[in-house]
Amino acid sequence: MAFPIDHSLADLTKLNLLPKPHGHASDMFPFRLSVFPRVHLSLRTSTSRVLSSLGSKVDPNGSVLIETTTPPEPSPDVTGGVQDVYGEDAATEDMPITPWSLSVASGYTLLRDPHHNKGLAFSQRERDAHYLRGLLPPTVISQDLQVKKMMHTLRHYQVPLQRYMAMMDLQETNERLFYKLLIEHVEELLPVVYTPTVGEACQKYGSIFLRPQGLFISLKEKGKILEVLRNWPEKNIQVIVVTDGERILGLGDLGCQGMGIPVGKLSLYTALGGVRPSACLPVTIDVGTNNEKLLNDEFYIGLRQRRATGEEYAELMHEFMTAVKQNYGEKVVIQFEDFANHNAFDLLAKYGTTHLVFNDDIQGTASVVLAGLIGALRFVGGSLANHRFLFLGAGEAGTGIAELIALEISKKCQIPLEEARKNIWLVDSKGLIVSSRKESIQHFKKPWAHDHKPIKELVDAVKAIKPTVLIGTSGVGQTFTQEVVETMAELNEKPIILSLSNPTSQSECTAEQAYKWSKGRAIFASGSPFAPVEYEGKTFVPGQANNAYIFPGFGLGLIMSGTIRVHDDMLLAASEALAEQLMEEHYEKGMIFPPFRNIRKISARIAAKVAAKAYELGLATRLPQPKELEKCAESSMYSPSYHSYR
Repeated sequence: MAFPIDHSLADLTKLNLLPKPHGHASDMFPFRLSVFPRVHLSLRTSTSRVLSSLGSKVDPNGSVLIETTTPPEPSPDVTGGVQDVYGEDAATEDMPITPWSLSVASGYTLLRDPHHNKGLAFSQRERDAHYLRGLLPPTVISQDLQVKKMMHTLRHYQVPLQRYMAMMDLQETNERLFYKLLIEHVEELLPVVYTPTVGEACQKYGSIFLRPQGLFISLKEKGKILEVLRNWPEKNIQVIVVTDGERILGLGDLGCQGMGIPVGKLSLYTALGGVRPSACLPVTIDVGTNNEKLLNDEFYIGLRQRRATGEEYAELMHEFMTAVKQNYGEKVVIQFEDFANHNAFDLLAKYGTTHLVFNDDIQGTASVVLAGLIGALRFVGGSLANHRFLFLGAGEAGTGIAELIALEISKKCQIPLEEARKNIWLVDSKGLIVSSRKESIQHFKKPWAHDHKPIKELVDAVKAIKPTVLIGTSGVGQTFTQEVVETMAELNEKPIILSLSNPTSQSECTAEQAYKWSKGRAIFASGSPFAPVEYEGKTFVPGQANNAYIFPGFGLGLIMSGTIRVHDDMLLAASEALAEQLMEEHYEKGMIFPPFRNIRKISARIAAKVAAKAYELGLATRLPQPKELEKCAESSMYSPSYHSYR
């Protein structure tokens, strides 16, 4: 019988190559399938020789080695199979042998398998069954005690990057312990595996690089991207996070070293959104870098050339998008991360109608900020239509947030989108975006070019526009000066100031500065976390407009409903779902975002709202629609608890 080597364990059981499972549902064999190369193997009971079995005589490595004949060359007019399927014509021929192995992960191999390793949590029975005696100290401890021990170790590190490296090492040695740790201590560890520490990790990625995570697709793989995707060991991929490393946070072009972003984002898809780790694929598209420091760095791991642009870049990206759809189907979520403005908008526009794509910098940031603004209305009153918005920064994040605010106002007030945009103003590196600049600005800035005289400085724009909301997405630190914040406080009883640029060093102002300069009246949130601030005897808890509030639950909603396209109404639904999680106790502390400790429940709520909107819009394919979407989301979430092995 001919079958592809990536057969499931269920298929192998049917072929009597594995014993049928029995016992408790949580009991399982820690199987690993090793095959070389990726070809179709012709297996026949009469010509295959099983050299060891999975029974009581299994060797310490638990391997099954089957010697099999090389299949005949496929006929050019036969698809998906070979001539002489059962091998009758070749039964007596002396043919070369192709070795492959099917392993029950045991002994030393099991301890080096991050998907199944439990460390000292292996029970005495498991140690006997899987040849672990002597390979571990005699004590057996619980997973909870492992979590406690790991947190004790992490807290002794003084340098955040050391904590990051320890967490990445844990992810590569004990996957379930990594996620249990992150889920149970999310508020403490989120800044370690995500912003701001991930920014420093990307800057030093070449120096700290020990083992590859994710897929690296460079210009050298052009014409072979589908083959590269098939090299990835997991086949049932549901979410891909991809970057080309050109605009990593507020740090600029980090080239191939931007891989830290997809890896970090997908860790949060699992920890916060409950998507299985095996369903997640981090990808970096390496087209070179214009960062001279990296090009001259002996430890740099990427292509040592200037960035490819134009047709060469577009062809590589198109091959990637086509290969993803061909290999994983139409319902795989493709999340774009940290592409430069000129590519981010074009990619979203080009593939938004043919693929399930989502740009977190444009759409995710917009959704979380809109949720914060809805929450802030509790303090300042009125509706979004009553407020005037001024942005410092007119790139992906700034224009994305502005557009979603306008869309929300348009829908709530039932007015044209163009009308809703009139109270939203943007400042870029050349000053206020006004109609007289319309011919010289990029296309995504044109909707925000209103009639007004040119203004160069931010503080002068604040005085002229008189905004009630000031939002920073510039990627330039300390641009909300004392004069800017004090002017906002003079104009408004409760000025809303959102300093969103990441990492912390690029934040437009700190939480302490915002509260101090506004005399404790500012409603403040930032992109990176800040500690609570004491001012005149009162404690202020700054909010964090972290995309991690949105994208894990948003992605889960797309997956559980089998959605085929992203619609703006889904982003609005996600914003409203997040804002609904604010309680009276949060408002009393001045918070406009709920605490992260309840993030899995928040993600389930967001997923349910997104899925409901997908069904309403006719974009969901998983039918019939579940009656209780929130419970469906919660029940589908990945659990990091250990399995029992038999």
